[in-house]
Amino acid sequence: MLKPKLFTTLKDYSKEQFYADVSAGLIVGVVALPLAIAFGIASGVTPERGLITAIIAGFLISALGGSRVQIGGPTAAFVIIVYGIVQKYGVEGLTIATIMAGVILVIMGLAKFGSAIKFIPHPVIVGFTSGIAITIFLSQIKDFLGLNMGNVPSNFIDKFVAYEKHITGVNWYAAVISVACVHIIVFWKKIPAIGRKIPGSLIALILATVAVSFFNLPVETIGSKFGELTAIIHAPSIPLIDFETIRNLIGPATAIAILAGIEALLSAVVSDGMIGGRHRSNMELVATGIANIFAPIFGGIPATGAIARTATNIKNGGRTPVAGITHAIVLLLIVVFFGKLAGLIPLACLSAILMVVAYNMSEWRTFKAILKSPASDIIVLMTTFFLTVVFDLTVAIEIGMITAVFLFIRRMSLVSNVNVITNELNDDLADDYEKKDKYDIGSRIVPEGVEVYEINGPLFFGAAYKFEEAIKQIQKKPKILVIRLRNVPAIDSTGIRVLEQVYDDSVKKGIQLILSGVAPQPLVALDKAGLRKKVGDNNILKNIDETLNRAREILNLPKLKRKIEIGVTEVRAVNRGTGLAH
Repeated sequence: MLKPKLFTTLKDYSKEQFYADVSAGLIVGVVALPLAIAFGIASGVTPERGLITAIIAGFLISALGGSRVQIGGPTAAFVIIVYGIVQKYGVEGLTIATIMAGVILVIMGLAKFGSAIKFIPHPVIVGFTSGIAITIFLSQIKDFLGLNMGNVPSNFIDKFVAYEKHITGVNWYAAVISVACVHIIVFWKKIPAIGRKIPGSLIALILATVAVSFFNLPVETIGSKFGELTAIIHAPSIPLIDFETIRNLIGPATAIAILAGIEALLSAVVSDGMIGGRHRSNMELVATGIANIFAPIFGGIPATGAIARTATNIKNGGRTPVAGITHAIVLLLIVVFFGKLAGLIPLACLSAILMVVAYNMSEWRTFKAILKSPASDIIVLMTTFFLTVVFDLTVAIEIGMITAVFLFIRRMSLVSNVNVITNELNDDLADDYEKKDKYDIGSRIVPEGVEVYEINGPLFFGAAYKFEEAIKQIQKKPKILVIRLRNVPAIDSTGIRVLEQVYDDSVKKGIQLILSGVAPQPLVALDKAGLRKKVGDNNILKNIDETLNRAREILNLPKLKRKIEIGVTEVRAVNRGTGLAH
């Protein structure tokens, strides 16, 4: 549905929710200030451009988006690709590439490609996200240590050469400020109540700015490098775009569009889980596209949904797009009335904030978990990660996706050549869909309160979301959820991740999860990922008979010693498209 969530939420809007949204928007606006400035500087542009992006794109993404609580603006994910474009094509080239990316995103949304983003393999996303984090971390060493050198080279090797050449010129005042800011950010969040409401990055920025100004410390500040923040919103300007320019920038523009789409929808999915809502993915793509068309016209850079700021919005009571709109207005007012004070902020503090952001977005735990996955996922992960760090994000996404597709085809061809019907010979379940309009679990009785789902075919990145969506459709909460995997010959890290989410949701809701008929490869993968231990071997059964008896044991019902031919208590329609009985 291409309808902004703002229009939907205003139908039953209350005064109490308005106050909550305004309060949340006020806090997020303050939180966004240092991040917008830091992302702008790290991207190789002026701090004003980061602020312009947070204001204009933040307003448009909230006003037109398909999520209730999404907060838009510049994010760490764009830093590396923006920096590379600026170095190669200049600010004008970045403006054109961003507008092109916005048009691509709008087309994707109108073409209803929102769900297609889910087909991007999990190892590819983790690979380039971790690679971006490493690159951001390395790019901030200059300001973190206060090194007296020119612009940080975009090339991976050149960075180390430049740092080695200037490492003896460390500004110890800047280094002490940086280390102190990192400690403040890390330990502040451990303070009960207030640590979760107000981020440590804001406290670190205030304290560092006051210390530098009061003691007149010899460190570089925003003002000393970029001058005062004066006219924040630039006059609208549309650069000249010709065919040659489009040809040169189509690669970077596509990379920006894909990255913006992935980040926006990932943030929307995370926020859905936090508020129990459901976003409109296609509308979110259209809104993100519009934001990326208009923000650069006024001097902005690429923007998308920001997971950390969206989470802050939710934790402070924001539940409608009014909060996001308020955040943009508050940020504008702060800049207009207190913009001169921003010039006093030390760059060492901003580098510390970005290093902590880089660590948080590195997903090292997920990275480590994928290293225990099948070899094909490890190859995709390491290829994407290596190319992101050493070359650039555009190349990493393209080659990462191609590698994933080829390895997937190879994996599927291997699976198709394996005889997987042996177990069917001893299975007398009635699966003849041509003769039966209903599907029953053989002639066995399914106890009341037990839901049985069956997956047919490999549970990989292209099919995992279907299972995830089907599980969400459960209307009545069962006491026991049985997932029948007898026809699943292979599973990858994305499939494992979905099963982990189902397990976690089941634990939260007090539902017992049982896996039935798990084949060798999925069982090994579950074991490596640690999910087998969580579910427990007593809840991973060989066949449906043992599974139903296990369910009866949990429900304190007598076990069946023979098959009963008197009918079925549960009937499930079959979704032939997904192979799920539900």
